[in-house]
Order: sequence, then C-alpha cells, then structure tokens
Amino acid sequence: MDAVTTASLDVSGLAFAYPDGHQALFGVDFSVARGERVALLGPNGAGKTTLVLHLNGILTGGAGTVKVAGMPVDKRNMAEIRRKVGIVFQDPDDQLFMPTVREDVAFGPAAAGMKGAELEARVHKALGLVGMAEYADRPPHHLSFGQRRRVAVATVLAMEPEILVLDEPSSNLDPASRRELADILRSLDVTVLMVTHDLPYALELCPRALILSGGVIAADGPTGDLLMDEDLMRAHRLELPFGFDPASVAGRR
Repeated sequence: MDAVTTASLDVSGLAFAYPDGHQALFGVDFSVARGERVALLGPNGAGKTTLVLHLNGILTGGAGTVKVAGMPVDKRNMAEIRRKVGIVFQDPDDQLFMPTVREDVAFGPAAAGMKGAELEARVHKALGLVGMAEYADRPPHHLSFGQRRRVAVATVLAMEPEILVLDEPSSNLDPASRRELADILRSLDVTVLMVTHDLPYALELCPRALILSGGVIAADGPTGDLLMDEDLMRAHRLELPFGFDPASVAGRR
C-alpha cells in the first residue's frame, strides 16, 4: 500500500484487559483514512479512553494491532508514533505548564531538538492556525478557558501530527468559543478522531461516526444516519439534547 492510500489509523482485533482482570476492549476493528474527521461515540464505560491510550502506545500488551500511517504501534516506532498522534486532553490545564503561551507551544518541538528560527517559525505557525498568535507572550492562566483550549490544540499542532485526537473538545465552552473551535478544526489539514458525548458537535464536525459500546464497535457510518436511528441510540445509551433534530443539520457541514 503506498503513502497516498495508507490509512492514517488502522485498528484490527484490538482487545485489552487491565491487570485487575477488567476486560475493556473485546476486539475493535476500524480504519480512518487520511484527512477524515471521525467521531468516537459511546456511553461511559464503553472503552473509549482505553482505545485512545492505545493510539500512541500509552497502553500496550493486549491482542490485535494498531497502525498509524502504516507503522505498527510498538517500541521501535514509539518516538515517531507519538509525533504523528497528537492527543488534546479534555482539560487544557493538563497540557499548559510553562510561563508563557509561546514556551508551552515550543516545548514539544524543542524537546525533539528544534531550535532557533526554525523553532520560532513552528510556534508562530501553530499559534496562527488556532488564532492565538497575538497571545504568544501571555501567561496561559491569564487566558479564558476557550483560549486555553485553543493553545492546547496549538501545542499538539506544533509537532505537525498526522492524527489529532480530541477528548471532549466542546466541554465547558461557551457558544462563541465552541463555534470558534469548530471553525479551527474544519480548517486543519489533519486526520481528526473526536471523542465526545456532545452529539450535535459530532454531527456538525464529523461526517462519519463510530459507536464503541461494550468494548466493540457497535456501529460505523454517516453520523447523521446513526443519530437518527432511535433503536441504535437507545441500545447504546446515547441521547440527543431535547428538541434537537439531526435531520435539520445533516448535510450542512
């Protein structure tokens, strides 16, 4: 398979049990093409976090395989895998710990050996992508929550990943910040896997969705089709906000 057709993410037969014996994944199979935006949906306890932690090798040792851009997630590829898979956590303060925004965004590339004008250009580009370039010298704790989330995205983009994994990206955002983040995510030339309970946001941003339930992929298809399947939604404890009609939004992305 050549570089053009290699999937960004290929998960096959992934099963995993924690040391206490709790089986979280029972054989997960899916593939995400380069440039796709895919929502990962599912009830609490479905195994979503366990799955995400396999994507850059934080968890290993179960059955099955995970490949990123054709590379198996294993020890010999770990450094490159962690560059290619950028995870943006639900709480931006888990990713921002330096005195200024500029230093936070520079941290990853600098740790990888980048310096000087090249490093400055990388930081400027990443902050520009999220509309935060003018805040480079501000302390992160002086920013609003929505601004901090955008800077957290920039810290990951500074590594120029192939896959951006977002954990509940819309949580705690006001409507304007939510819209601004959506505009940013649409503009990025990366593969996106968005883990979310925010079903309208999933429909707005992701043409395709996966439902992970009971440690397996229970459904995979166009996001609007899945959200309009009342029996499927009920079976996997997914509920749309009161009054929200997926049919009114589908096709408007």
